[in-house]
Amino acid sequence: MVTFSSNQGSVEQQLDHFSVPGHEALYQKEESLRVRCLACAHQCRISEGRRGVCRVRYNRKGVLYVPSGYVAGLQVDPIEKKPFYHVLPGSDALSFGMLGCNFHCDFCQNWLSSQTLRDSDALSGFQPCSAAEIESLAIRSKAASLISTYNEPLITADWAIEIFERVANKDILCGFVSNGYATPTVLEVLRPFMSLFKVDLKCFTEQGYRQVGGSLKPVLETISRLQELGFWVEIVTLVVPGFNDSAEELKKMAAFLASLSLDMPWHVTAFYPTYKKTDVPPTSSELLDKAWKIGKDAGLHYVYAGNLGGRGGEKEHTWCPSCGTLLVERAGFRVQYNGIVDGKCPKCSASIAGKWH
Repeated sequence: MVTFSSNQGSVEQQLDHFSVPGHEALYQKEESLRVRCLACAHQCRISEGRRGVCRVRYNRKGVLYVPSGYVAGLQVDPIEKKPFYHVLPGSDALSFGMLGCNFHCDFCQNWLSSQTLRDSDALSGFQPCSAAEIESLAIRSKAASLISTYNEPLITADWAIEIFERVANKDILCGFVSNGYATPTVLEVLRPFMSLFKVDLKCFTEQGYRQVGGSLKPVLETISRLQELGFWVEIVTLVVPGFNDSAEELKKMAAFLASLSLDMPWHVTAFYPTYKKTDVPPTSSELLDKAWKIGKDAGLHYVYAGNLGGRGGEKEHTWCPSCGTLLVERAGFRVQYNGIVDGKCPKCSASIAGKWH
């Protein structure tokens, strides 16, 4: 691993050695050598010599430079860890990630990599790595999917496209684990190369999104647009006590998702004290039960309570929405039973939404 000093300028300078001109569809050139970045909903207008909100996309002489050629995380995980519960249950996913984020959540579970360029305490190493090397590892490990995660993948979308292009004809599903703060442009550019998109719906208030560095509307528009473009979408809400755990807010989230599709999985997951939110208690199982029931009461077919260390019980399983048959039994990230046959319930033959092949 390459390491760097806690001086923020030094971090940026070292990462700048691993950058290339951005995908031509993901930025626009403007007057006076300015560029407008289209990778995320901030749509930063960046003057020459300056950086966007994410601090990893920057303007050099009127050209947007973007991260390339390194990883800060690269490992094989169960697909359930992403979490994707309706994508090839029990299969392996090769996960890769870089550094940086366009948000600054004080409860971030991956803050060591996501906040490296903002927080001198967030020191994460990185390793030079080519797209060909990631492709080779995916094939050697027999990964069924290739997932950009650990940091915010939208701000490194150009790099993901380069990797995903290489496995396009190799029967490997590709996807993002993202905060969903996207533009319509980046989603359309990504769609030919990937089919999976997990979105963190962090809360359902404008005030809450301002706290983490964004806005609610672009996230909701992203989720809707993903549906229209034919991505397989799963939603995760980290239920943080005192931030987004009121019944009213959880009901609004569930109602919004139900208005798009009753088949869209919603994962309500437990928060544990971390980063700058160490004075908040972990999410109780009772609170997750409440959130799970709210999702079911809204009519959602697939609601999951997770991140409880295997203590989620039946709320971690997949059940047929038509006849109630147990389809996929899980304990944490382990699949103990998968009864889905050709995407259908073995008892009543109802189609089960997801990517099963």
